[in-house]
Amino acid sequence: MEFLSNKPLLITDTILRDAHQSQAATRMRVEDMLPACEILDSIGYYSLECWGGATFDSCLRFLNEDPWERLRKLKAALPNTKLQMLFRGQNILGYKHYADDVVDAFCRKAIENGMDIIRIFDALNDVRNLEQAIKSTKKYGGIVEGTLSYTISPIHNEDYFVKMAKELEQMGADVICLKDMANLLLPPAAYSLIKRLKETVSIPIHLHTHNTSGTGDMLYLAAAMAGIDIVDTALSPLANGTAQPATESLVATLQGTVRDTGLDLTKMSEAAVHFRKVAQKLKDAGTLDPKVLNVDTNTLLYQVPGGMLSNLLSQLKQAGKEDQFYDVLAEVPRVREDFGYPPLVTPSSQIVGTQAVMNVIMGERYKTFTKESKAMLKGEYGKLPGTVNEDVRAKAGIAPEDVITCRPADLLEPELPKYREEFKDIAKSDEDVLSLALFPQVAPKFLAWRDGPKEEPAAPAAPKDAAPADPNAVRELYVEFKG
Repeated sequence: MEFLSNKPLLITDTILRDAHQSQAATRMRVEDMLPACEILDSIGYYSLECWGGATFDSCLRFLNEDPWERLRKLKAALPNTKLQMLFRGQNILGYKHYADDVVDAFCRKAIENGMDIIRIFDALNDVRNLEQAIKSTKKYGGIVEGTLSYTISPIHNEDYFVKMAKELEQMGADVICLKDMANLLLPPAAYSLIKRLKETVSIPIHLHTHNTSGTGDMLYLAAAMAGIDIVDTALSPLANGTAQPATESLVATLQGTVRDTGLDLTKMSEAAVHFRKVAQKLKDAGTLDPKVLNVDTNTLLYQVPGGMLSNLLSQLKQAGKEDQFYDVLAEVPRVREDFGYPPLVTPSSQIVGTQAVMNVIMGERYKTFTKESKAMLKGEYGKLPGTVNEDVRAKAGIAPEDVITCRPADLLEPELPKYREEFKDIAKSDEDVLSLALFPQVAPKFLAWRDGPKEEPAAPAAPKDAAPADPNAVRELYVEFKG
């Protein structure tokens, strides 16, 4: 392989979002971010990923923080660096489809409060579920990263992703993100795919991965040689394992080459001093388990994202079936095939994973279904990529004529007026209305605390404390999985 580009490689650092989401269940507080912002802002990153994913839920549920206020504080503290977020398409940051007017309002408010780049993905790679968010982000002046959720299956080949990238470019994406959430993209495959993507689309390509299976650093070197424009890394105190490869290591590797990032390792070292203290604080609180730093090649065998493994184990522990962990891992790809090969990313990873757990602990496959499994099989989340096992669909009580074939959001009436009316007594802003719409069980408790007599924020709960005993309560697991 040879370098196919001589441009400096651009870096997005995930230390303020995905690094601690992946390693410490999204429990870093804004007070732990702000002291490092001046040095982060001086490094010269392409962007800092700091919002979206599970941060919104975690702020409200565990940290007694207003996520909108977090965004405003970070924007003020990082005036020279673009801020970036992860956005679940028609799901926004919640766990169901919202009407187009809610998607539009959220994009507008995110950009007004300081967001620059919105990375928009769909768990099923159904581009129809990205349409509204792309339109709204562009309308309000944001930068759109249209996302390919990378996975491996009989239908997810190079041609599939190249075709989807071209569609996203035609839809108005400013950047294409190749999102390797489960660390399944191996270096030779990456070199080939990125080379083809660069030959097919005229907009930059941004690669995201984790280091769960230990291949992330090699992947990024191969990607740099293939001409990738931007990659996601994390400062070393919260890098590797289930998080992203370390920023410093990649910057050092490329020094003196045609892809030299030009970033200052001395400044990164200074920022790392601060985040080592934060990482220790998270360990002391029980929210950062050193096990997440281990290389786990089960990712390659079972295609299960690293953030999903610990929660599968947690569900089994609560059912007294911990000894059946590997039975569940083997069941995950079988359920995925029956469901038409959805990529395993929020929310499909949770839906497939929980169904696999239930299939194993019930002692019979598909004896019962979660309502989310039924919704996915019915098409409520969008078009499944492959062919669904019709016997399984019938077992779930879904007739062929009941399957949704249109864009699911086309079936939804405008919802924003309803939410404004419903929450008029407790919402003090449009941002509050959106928080309540996305998290109607959690946000009212937070607003009551915020607007009532102040008490000390509760200590962050360890990830295991957040997993519910009821396997049907799949929504409560989402905040603990990788987004």
